[in-house]
Amino acid sequence: MTKPIIAVPIGDPAGVGPEITAKALASSEVQNCANVIVVGDRKIVQQAIEISKVPLTVKTISAVKDADFSTGVLNLIDLDNVDMSQFAFGKVNGMCGKAAFAYIEKCIALANAREVDAVATTPINKESLRAGNIPFIGHTEIFGALTNTPDPLTMFETRGLRVFFLTRHLSLLQMLGQIKKDRIIDYVKRCTEALRRLGVTEGTMAVAGLNPHSGEHGLFGWDEVNEIAPAVEELKRMGYDVAGPVPADSVFHQAAIGRYNSVLSLYHDQGHIATKTLDFERTISVTNGMPILRTSVDHGTAFDIAGKGIVSAVSMIEAIVLAAKYAPFFTK
Repeated sequence: MTKPIIAVPIGDPAGVGPEITAKALASSEVQNCANVIVVGDRKIVQQAIEISKVPLTVKTISAVKDADFSTGVLNLIDLDNVDMSQFAFGKVNGMCGKAAFAYIEKCIALANAREVDAVATTPINKESLRAGNIPFIGHTEIFGALTNTPDPLTMFETRGLRVFFLTRHLSLLQMLGQIKKDRIIDYVKRCTEALRRLGVTEGTMAVAGLNPHSGEHGLFGWDEVNEIAPAVEELKRMGYDVAGPVPADSVFHQAAIGRYNSVLSLYHDQGHIATKTLDFERTISVTNGMPILRTSVDHGTAFDIAGKGIVSAVSMIEAIVLAAKYAPFFTK
């Protein structure tokens, strides 16, 4: 069986992205399930290989068709956009922000052209993006813009637990204004379609409650009574297999043991805490609702340990493995 081809941008050159890329490509888990094309700067990639002490040889290619997927070969599309005289590990740097964006942009172009089957991303730094005058705050926004997807869906997966997010980067006060019946209905529909595209066609989606004990019928808040429960009831009438609101202190455990196929978390930390507590390193972000598949580590650039060779590549390995798992559903 042909292995899927996964594109990997090396992320911010000043962070741990290049190192986790090198370590992941040297792992048997990745070698057994995927063929990988790396997009980055050869100087940075070679440096990461040396720092990480992994047995890889860089092969610079201009197109995917030129790749050599033999064991020990790192196939690199070299954008040659880092001036080493201006480079330093662990520092916010506009040059690195621009470089990181260029790597992502190239990987998306490859995926849009169906030259690769998915993209597995490494960490970028929001301050470096801003310093490089990149008009996006993060990966999701970049992928949304470059795939013409107005509102991509974020899903976390770890140890079989899948969590979607109704809201993401909002203050708690702003988030409360987004807990509306129509928005919940729209998201459950889209999340259900995203699951189907990933091959998940059986099981019930749970909508998490917002307030303690899902509000106890108004004792601790009216959001469940006025917005969440009516949305769930309407979705059921429309034929969707959905439950809720299920109290947030139990819904994630119930999904983790198989009672639900996924959870719609209402806000950022509600779902992040649950998944990362279950398994921090293996919590992988999957961006759904786009014409292409993107997975990602869910940790940052780790500027404090960049360049030291001590970063764990477990999350990067898992991101590539998950991309390889779901890629066939995007190439049918």
